[in-house]
Amino acid sequence: MNDQIANSRREFMKKMGAASLAAAAVSIPTASFLSACSTTPAIRSSADTVILLWMAGGMAHTETFDPKAYTPYTKGVESKRILSSFPKVPTAVDGLYFSEGLVSIGSVMDKGAIIRSYKSADLGHILHTRHQYHWHTCYEPPQSVQAPHIGAWIAKELGPVNPVIPPFIAMGQRFTVGEGEELKAFHTAGFLGSEYGPFLIPDPSSGLESVRPPQGMSVKRFEARNQLYKELANKSEVMERGSDYQRESLMRSMEQSYRLLNSPESQVFDLTQEPKEKYDIYNTGRFGLGCLTAKRLAMNGARFVSVSTEYEPFLGWDTHENGHTRVVKMKELIDGPVAQLVKDLDESGHLDRTLIVLASEFSRDALLEGRPGEKVQDQVDQPDVIEDEKFYGMHRHFTDGSSILMWGGGIKKGLVYGKTADERPCSSIENTVVIDQIHQTIYHALGIHPETNYTIEGRPFYTTPDGQGKPLLELLA
Repeated sequence: MNDQIANSRREFMKKMGAASLAAAAVSIPTASFLSACSTTPAIRSSADTVILLWMAGGMAHTETFDPKAYTPYTKGVESKRILSSFPKVPTAVDGLYFSEGLVSIGSVMDKGAIIRSYKSADLGHILHTRHQYHWHTCYEPPQSVQAPHIGAWIAKELGPVNPVIPPFIAMGQRFTVGEGEELKAFHTAGFLGSEYGPFLIPDPSSGLESVRPPQGMSVKRFEARNQLYKELANKSEVMERGSDYQRESLMRSMEQSYRLLNSPESQVFDLTQEPKEKYDIYNTGRFGLGCLTAKRLAMNGARFVSVSTEYEPFLGWDTHENGHTRVVKMKELIDGPVAQLVKDLDESGHLDRTLIVLASEFSRDALLEGRPGEKVQDQVDQPDVIEDEKFYGMHRHFTDGSSILMWGGGIKKGLVYGKTADERPCSSIENTVVIDQIHQTIYHALGIHPETNYTIEGRPFYTTPDGQGKPLLELLA
């Protein structure tokens, strides 16, 4: 056990980088690293902090925040009749309904807004990690340079709120699961440098252990280990192939980690400090405790925090079978913690300057794969007539419409934006929204100009492709 703890501490200094030293070297710019946006006008911000609640795996909009006609399960029911396998329930907003199991989140929708018309990109053969890469970076893979995560852009442009708290923290996702390397590809600052990459906490329940010196190790010995690690990193064969900028950025990321390790602010990860009644609401698992940690971080100077339900093939929201029963469990995982996060930040006065975003890479349908008129290979066999309950639910990937929820940070309260069809295909039919609009809306709330870019390999690289993304000003108060 002590060996395991010591090993986890030795990993600590690496966590400010999204992956390994090799990942840092991949994204090294070969040309000048110059801002091309020094003359852009300032934007008045409405938010200082972003919390992304990531529903990894494909959350069906018709089963969650955009319910359609309800068809209960009976043996022999036709698949084509299944649009929603849950009845709808009212929310705090007149005329707005969610599906059963999301009553708590519905109760705080008077404090936020819902987009019901998000359309995922057409990336050909549907792969979760490709779409997740696109959602988090705004760039379609592959790229000639490593595209930064949205959290890294924010960390770079705005810097830390609290110089001790890492500006970009990602919780809940492990990289030891299937498609782990593909997940690493977008958990990175890319060409911006390791210092802007995510501080990774796979399990929020053990977050405090990640920011403590090894138990029983003397200060002198710890200092010696820290110095040795920096020397090894600086002499690494991988980094020797890198630019001075990337090498210096890596060293700065290590210094940031070291400051947190020795700081009282590390207690932000001590969840035992929470009142038991609040802790119990959040304690639905790693995601729920991630929401609790995100609250504490937002109140103590984090800039960007993501909390994932975790993508692992065929688990979580990746409902390739037993869709209805799996979604029941996922709702139990998220409903209380998400609502409590909104309430706690509102009661503490932090919600006004904290933008919360809940989203998924795409939606699901019982019959359609991909989007209408653009046929892709079916990844699930769905019978025309359901004789086994495991076929009841949404099991195929659907990219033509889904929901995104937002609270705080200047977002209008009680707003419903966009619409999907009430009959299959339940596609976006009003005010269709795409990913560059979501990114630019977040950037706008933070005061980051849409023309922000850096010159990489002789060309400008913008926060959204070609700097063409436009914020959805209709969402902002």
